[in-house]
Amino acid sequence: MTNTHQTTGINSHGTTTVTANQGETGGGSQFTCPMHPEIIREQPGSCPICGMDLVPIGVNLDAEDKTYDTLLHKFKIATVFTIPIFLIAMSEMIPDNPIFKIMGLKYWNWVQFAFSIPVVFYATWMFFQRAWQSVITWKLNMFTLIGIGAGVAWLFSLVALLFPDIFPDQFKTHHSTVYVYFEAATVILTLVLLGQLLEARAHGKTNSAIKELLKLAPNTATKVMGDNEISVSIDDIQKGDLLRVKPGEKIPVDGSIKTGEAIIDESMISGEPVPVEKKTGDKVSSGTINGNKTFVMLAEKVGSETLLSRIIEMVNSASRSKAPIQKMADKISGYFVPVVVLIAIATFMAWAIYGPDPSYVYALVNAIAVLIIACPCALGLATPMSVMVGVGKGAQSGILIKNAESLEKMNTIDVVIIDKTGTVTEGKPSVEKVVAVNPDFTIQDILEKIVALNSSSEHPLAQATLRYGEENNISIQPVSNFEAVTGKGVTGELKKEKIALGNQKLMEYVKAEIDPELEEQVKSAQKQGKTVSYLSVGKKAIGFVVISDKIKPSSKEAIHKLQQEGLKVIMFTGDNEDTARAVSKTLNLDGFKAQMLPEDKLNEIKKLQAEGKKVAMAGDGINDAPALSQADIGIAMGTGTDVAIESAAITLVKGDLNGIAKARVLSHKVMANIKGNLFFALGYNVLGIPVAAGLLYPFFGILLSPMLAALAMSFSSVSVILNSLRLRSAKID
Repeated sequence: MTNTHQTTGINSHGTTTVTANQGETGGGSQFTCPMHPEIIREQPGSCPICGMDLVPIGVNLDAEDKTYDTLLHKFKIATVFTIPIFLIAMSEMIPDNPIFKIMGLKYWNWVQFAFSIPVVFYATWMFFQRAWQSVITWKLNMFTLIGIGAGVAWLFSLVALLFPDIFPDQFKTHHSTVYVYFEAATVILTLVLLGQLLEARAHGKTNSAIKELLKLAPNTATKVMGDNEISVSIDDIQKGDLLRVKPGEKIPVDGSIKTGEAIIDESMISGEPVPVEKKTGDKVSSGTINGNKTFVMLAEKVGSETLLSRIIEMVNSASRSKAPIQKMADKISGYFVPVVVLIAIATFMAWAIYGPDPSYVYALVNAIAVLIIACPCALGLATPMSVMVGVGKGAQSGILIKNAESLEKMNTIDVVIIDKTGTVTEGKPSVEKVVAVNPDFTIQDILEKIVALNSSSEHPLAQATLRYGEENNISIQPVSNFEAVTGKGVTGELKKEKIALGNQKLMEYVKAEIDPELEEQVKSAQKQGKTVSYLSVGKKAIGFVVISDKIKPSSKEAIHKLQQEGLKVIMFTGDNEDTARAVSKTLNLDGFKAQMLPEDKLNEIKKLQAEGKKVAMAGDGINDAPALSQADIGIAMGTGTDVAIESAAITLVKGDLNGIAKARVLSHKVMANIKGNLFFALGYNVLGIPVAAGLLYPFFGILLSPMLAALAMSFSSVSVILNSLRLRSAKID
């Protein structure tokens, strides 16, 4: 196997986990139950609630392989000893049975007993341990039924072997021996073990999305040290290191291009197949693939800080979370086992009283069949398997889902609120022009003041003015008493002059007078959809800067798709009324609200929710974080700030509104898959239990063997997993 590095992260329980890549076992690996993700253990074992094998959190291939190999070994042992037992039992159906010429049935029963010991006490003993644990904790589960059913059959047979005289004649064969069920017990246990083996193999496939992500990170990188270049391990890369990325290589960590240009294949992160051109200063992400050029990059985020690591941790966390619909399945499962035990007892009594001779034999066999076929494993797996595969599918398409609840809720959204800058627009603003309206100040004077103020700001609009200043050879001057006024702009002091740069609300905030001529010029630009910031010195506005930010080509198409599904799409922006109206008209939005502060966005969402609307909010900035948290579903642009991403339930890696439409389709498909699984699991039990109890016998003479019941039970669970795996090939575009 190929060895690759480990990714360290923090799980939802606040503990550090290690997600090992191919060929490694993380020393800090933890294990959880696929049906009960709240169960976290440091060692492999079984779930104390449902008894299922715990699986590694994240992807630990060694642990997965070890679990599968252990089950496979035990299955081989069980099969080797079960087949002779089965053949001995079935030979009684052969006329003039040849094996009875070797020795009588009484002695062959002892052979069956001897062969059953390795099956019961080694290969499948774990089932009885889990059954006992479920009884003493009174957390009855699938293994309670298996343990009772197979245990009763085996113990009955042992007592029949040791003390045949205590049984009435109807329990005895024409050979004067008591009917034994070693073959039923061992075949049932072996088939259940086969089901566990198939589940372990299928469960590994549900992690395929994470495994593919883990393969993206390379082992080594080329570090530039002066005139020398050396190969270093990924784990040895520090922030600030210069790394050379050669043609065809995977980018090792997150950073920006220092020198050179590149064409980067980002499909593995964003889900978009078209390579992206990158130039000096552009950001690059770990795991993406360089084209046919070479460049030097600056390492800015390493280890668990990289986008790839955060994606993997988010997918892991979401895969372990519970969807609200699972509460229904959990509630049903809680009552299910006691009800099945009562049905089995009623079945025994009904056959014992009303059944044909040998009535007690029929009663025992059918009661065991009821216990075995009613295993609730498929019901418990119905939701978590679909969620796990659905979350992985989303990650492969550039849609990061923080938890299962948000995946389910996305199916119920009525209104989508979108921000403008960086959400609807490209988020790559550029300065169109700088205008001076005061004869005491030149355009150069105004640009110097704008650059000085914005040198302390991280806002995309500020970065656009800094680039423009650099292109015009403007040197950055120091500003004192800098303040960012949220939703309005920035203020500070330059050469003992109070200056402010921002929207009309900021001018009101600093009590700066705006001449009618200046205001008219600004409104004219705003009506064209441009963003305009006033510049004031003291109490007088002296000029402005016009900034344009192109609407993303995909925005109009994405908004149209959402509207076709019956959703209302409304824009909330801090920009002015005229700019917002122009953008809204271009995109044919259902409405917009302009000049909104963060608290305004928050309050408007609360109003919509008070009207009974289910609201999704898409944004990318720090000012969007409160609204993202308040919305039923917060959707962050992956190109935005870390605060926005942390506040959101869903992150669109590419920062494209088409991702909202994709997330909604994915939610539809996952919920349909879950409902299909639940229908199958419940329908299986509704039909299977009466058949096992013998309901068809009076009409058609059909009885269900406990062995067939075990086979059906095992494959019901596998069928649920296989149905969930269909989501891997689902189209969500």
